[in-house]
Amino acid sequence: MTLEAKNVHIGYHDNEIISDLTLQFEAGKIHSILGPNGCGKSTLLKALGKQLQASSGKILFKNSEINQWNRKAFARELAFLMQVHESNPEITVRQLIEYGRFPHKRKFERLNQEDQAIVDQAITLTHLGELSERAVDRLSGGERQRAWIAMALAQQPTVLLLDEPTSYLDIHHQLEIIELIKQLNVEQGITIILVLHDINQAAMVSDRMIVLQSGRIYDSGIPQNVISKKMLGDVFKVDAEIKVSEKEPISIYNFQLLKT
Repeated sequence: MTLEAKNVHIGYHDNEIISDLTLQFEAGKIHSILGPNGCGKSTLLKALGKQLQASSGKILFKNSEINQWNRKAFARELAFLMQVHESNPEITVRQLIEYGRFPHKRKFERLNQEDQAIVDQAITLTHLGELSERAVDRLSGGERQRAWIAMALAQQPTVLLLDEPTSYLDIHHQLEIIELIKQLNVEQGITIILVLHDINQAAMVSDRMIVLQSGRIYDSGIPQNVISKKMLGDVFKVDAEIKVSEKEPISIYNFQLLKT
């Protein structure tokens, strides 16, 4: 297992968000974390990405506690993209992607030819060649998201954490990002852990799904086993039709609120 949590508790001050969570993420797979607002999805992702420290329990990366990892060495192995990104509005796409090489460089060390080749590869993988000299601030939402993913790819991580990568995007750009995530997993072998709100998108992209409810794991496993009328009712308080096909991902439709 590349990354795992053992009996982890996470919170802010006296407010515990994640309670006694034990979870393993298999290398080379796409794992999606789902659940209602406030259940702890982003909190868990931040802890896995060394952005937030667990109050108790252990988070292990490559069999070592993440607290024992040097931050720069950790960034060479694991890239974490938060839901909201901030950058200099005048920075170009290429300059943004070059930031991904910083964990591999000494302080004030300039990028060399090898670094630039890695940046070129990230640009190619995310289909940003024609936009590489454009200011990030002038990109569409989907283009901007691809640029940030390209920056993470320039880190050459073995694990990529994404917090709601399709939020605020129209349906075309949502599907574009989902396809890119699948491509990076298949072609680059990157382990991907992402938080999603859309259950259908999660079913399309995921090898494994983790459903959280009130800071605890309600269920985890392959989408065909996790997605059920009972789960939708218990966790999301909705009823829906579920279509299962051997050749296509599970699809959920005709959502209705459950009467309470």
